[in-house]
Amino acid sequence: MQLKIWGCRGSVPSPGPTTVVCGGNTSCVELSLEDGTVLVLDAGTGIRDLGDDLVERGVRRIHLLLTHLHLDHVEGLRFFGPMWDKNVVLDVWGPPSTVLSLEDSIARTFSPPLFPIDLGVVPAQVAFHDAPRQPWKVEGALVTAALVVHPGPTLGYRIEADGSSVAYLPDHEPALTGIEERSSDWISGAAIAEGVDVLLHDAQYFEDEYEQRIGWGHSSVSDTIAYAQALRVKQLVLFHHEPHHSDDVLSGLEERAQDLIRQDGGRSTLAREGMVVEFS
Repeated sequence: MQLKIWGCRGSVPSPGPTTVVCGGNTSCVELSLEDGTVLVLDAGTGIRDLGDDLVERGVRRIHLLLTHLHLDHVEGLRFFGPMWDKNVVLDVWGPPSTVLSLEDSIARTFSPPLFPIDLGVVPAQVAFHDAPRQPWKVEGALVTAALVVHPGPTLGYRIEADGSSVAYLPDHEPALTGIEERSSDWISGAAIAEGVDVLLHDAQYFEDEYEQRIGWGHSSVSDTIAYAQALRVKQLVLFHHEPHHSDDVLSGLEERAQDLIRQDGGRSTLAREGMVVEFS
């Protein structure tokens, strides 16, 4: 299994001279399995470049796992190249809702005044699915989804394949329900993240920033480290970067994380566009 980050910025795209190292595109991660299966996590603006790459590689079957429907996680879908190819089969999974189906919710972004082309005329063979409550097979992968603490129905995903595991929780505020001195049964998203080889997790704020934003659905770097330690994560990737944070500021956040995690012997790194993680 190989993981590649195509976008790791939070809330809103942030291109510019101060974000060239970590990138300004919003959330999008690709997982490629040994058997050729391609899974895409979220459809932020990073999915546009990923789509161009998939078209060039001739990939015709794609599985897209959406954590939630906030704009920074779906705004790139309209510009995803494979959607405009009639030979592509695209399965889209997302959080169930009692208000609108996943397809109807996505269709809103494919309609005026947001977009001139209706979802119904997209050439690709697109199917929408509510994520099951129980683990399910996606070709060569076992996928688990569970609701996590974030405004609106929001899922975290765990993918197990090729003898490795990765968890993806880009928007998550587990501190609201407690982390330290709690059993894993009471920690938000524990069923997704516990014991994984790699965890991509929201670490949008420094501690002082978080104090002014409690309840917004995102985490401080210290809470993210505490979460990874409580669930015995092997490698932590700090994700969903604050749009106002420059590369220099994010370098300081990475140092803060490493100081916090070093005493426990864990590993953490900052997500950067283009970063590739290979699993042995």
